Amino acid sequence: MSQRVKTTSDTQVPAYTLNEEQEKKEILRHYRGLLKALRPKLNKHGKELIRTAFEMSAEAHKTMRRKSGEPYILHPIAVATICVEEIGLGIRSSICALLHDTVEDTDITLDDIEREFGSEIAKIVDGLTKISTVMDTNTSQQAENFKKILLTLTDDPRVILIKLADRLHNMRTLDSLKREKQLKIASETVWVYAPLAHRMGLYNIKTELEDLAMKYMEPDEYRDIAKKLAETKRERTRYINEFIKPLKEKLTAAGFKFEIYGRPKSIHSIWNKMKKKGVSFNEVYDLFAIRVILDSAQDKEKEECWKVYSIITDEYKPNPERLRDWLSNPKSNGYEALHTTVMGPHGKWVEIQIRTKRMNDIAEKGLAAHYKYKEGTSSESRFDKWLGQIREALAQDDTDSINFLQDFKTSFLAEEIYVYTPKGEVRMLPKGSTALDFAFSIHTAVGSQCIGAKVHHKLVPISHKLRSGDQVEIITSTKQKPTEDWLNIVVTARAKSKIKDALREEKRIIAEDGKYVLQKKLEGMKAAFNQYNIDELVQFYKLPSQLELFYKIATKSIDLKELKDFQTYGDKLDIPKPKNIPKDVVEEHPQIKKSNKKDSELIIFGESGDKIQYTLAKCCNPIPGDDVFGFVSSGKGLIIHRTNCPNAAQLLANYGHRVVKTKWVKNKEISFLTGLRIIGIDDVGVIHKITNIISGDLKINIAGLTIESKEGLFEGIIKVFVHDKEELDELVEKLKQLNGVQKVDRIDTDELSK
Repeated sequence: MSQRVKTTSDTQVPAYTLNEEQEKKEILRHYRGLLKALRPKLNKHGKELIRTAFEMSAEAHKTMRRKSGEPYILHPIAVATICVEEIGLGIRSSICALLHDTVEDTDITLDDIEREFGSEIAKIVDGLTKISTVMDTNTSQQAENFKKILLTLTDDPRVILIKLADRLHNMRTLDSLKREKQLKIASETVWVYAPLAHRMGLYNIKTELEDLAMKYMEPDEYRDIAKKLAETKRERTRYINEFIKPLKEKLTAAGFKFEIYGRPKSIHSIWNKMKKKGVSFNEVYDLFAIRVILDSAQDKEKEECWKVYSIITDEYKPNPERLRDWLSNPKSNGYEALHTTVMGPHGKWVEIQIRTKRMNDIAEKGLAAHYKYKEGTSSESRFDKWLGQIREALAQDDTDSINFLQDFKTSFLAEEIYVYTPKGEVRMLPKGSTALDFAFSIHTAVGSQCIGAKVHHKLVPISHKLRSGDQVEIITSTKQKPTEDWLNIVVTARAKSKIKDALREEKRIIAEDGKYVLQKKLEGMKAAFNQYNIDELVQFYKLPSQLELFYKIATKSIDLKELKDFQTYGDKLDIPKPKNIPKDVVEEHPQIKKSNKKDSELIIFGESGDKIQYTLAKCCNPIPGDDVFGFVSSGKGLIIHRTNCPNAAQLLANYGHRVVKTKWVKNKEISFLTGLRIIGIDDVGVIHKITNIISGDLKINIAGLTIESKEGLFEGIIKVFVHDKEELDELVEKLKQLNGVQKVDRIDTDELSK
């Protein structure tokens, strides 16, 4: 048997002093406590299985101790007890909880467990063994492991429920660990496990995990709030009694069977509110919530909850902005309730939660209760849909797994919102979702062609963040296609996966153009276009693949002028020498090679465009067709300015000897960034019309588009890639012809770089 000491956690006690006989009695006492919790579910066969699992675990862990010195077997017994008492799980889950550390830490194998208890229990224990190793690093291998665990979650959610019980007991017994270990486990708990407990409907466990994590991560603030809660307990109790007295009388008179009581908010939630609102403890108004639990028949639940709401709001004035109806729209984890905030005595706001015993059972026990009440019904719950979305996300063949955990957290562990299609169908999305997320939730094609949306009939961009209750209509265009920027707009795993798929396909198509360009370039230099040379170029440009090489050539992301440094078959490629450089410039600036011709004009961006190093001035952003001049700056080489550049007068007047006369040669392969300012009367669909002209009619790529509307007018900045001034002028004329457009001007300053 393993002689290792398990170092998960434990309570900090002065010293563990029980002798062997006392220890046996202590273990037996905890084991009997588990049996007592299981009693309503326990038959003779079940009792035998539990005893076998207990004896197997006790024997396997008999040499192991926790950091406090107590026998290690007390931990799996405690986890099993939490599963039964606090999560509502049964015999099989208790067996798995008793055995959850055996495969990882002892000589027991999965085969041993399968022989004794069957494949179902062995599979759950296997999932629990894998999950224990996942959170240590952020490598892609760990993310792959996490994917496997989540597949187990969708197959058998008990894996995660037992793991949450394990984590809760570890957090309750964290005092014995070193400070750095406490911080690691606490931060991991608040980052993954507390949100996961929340989404599994385990509100009490989620709250306790957050409070315990705060106890170690922010101990001073935790102690301060705990102390103030203790100091104000008597005052709160007095106020709660005063508040509920008239409600008790009215509810009793109306014939309801009910419980009503006050419950303090968690320390973590109070601390969050203090930080979010920037207020002190004394200024947090909802330090507690009043709970009304009705004993109602299931077919009368909704009706009776609303009747209770009516009685309460007759007595106390409600805040209409704080009504939360989770009766009509249950949360994805099955949570149902009616929440409202009312003005109580002495001008204090009080939150009230109204729910039935069944709803309360689901709120307390989460997923286990959800499935208990689901038996006999065929309808797919929102929890089932949530699991279905996870299955879909896991099915995507995405090799980039490093960010998987973060994507999972934002997609599946965040609070959800409910939005509606134009036909009134409800869609559930994580909080923070955008119009683009909504589009992809409808269909991949709708998402891929999305150019904007209407929320409650008002035009919004694809990046618009949605709120619960929004009714959303997606605007599409067959000319639209996903871009890299979209990955920063969406939060759902589905949308990210579909965008990445589209980008990969688009990359392959664009790369074909780059392949052709490279082939012509190499042939023009008398070099073979073969696999050897392609592989050499991939290495030369330090790229991961030939696809990336072709793509970067097609998008002008790499400079083929550097091919002069590329060696092939031992011979340097023949690169023509630069020409047409003025003599006086060459003499003053030896970094520019001497030309053979006496012509004093510099030809740029044409046939010899790849032979002269140049940059475009940011102050005026010239494009082909503009009147331009070259300016030789010290250290930066040749810079091209427009003749009407704001800096032109100073440069031409003071540094005439550095000025190089230039002219353009047409080259439709190169695009230049420029921008327009457009002003007009705000109207529905104006963005659609503008983008249709740019991307649809003229096939011009949009680099950026911002529209601001105020008092019936809109002002927009459009950044586009054009080949020359002629193309830009055509765009300006077409935009001016749009109804409502009053003015279209070219941006002359460095606004493009913003």
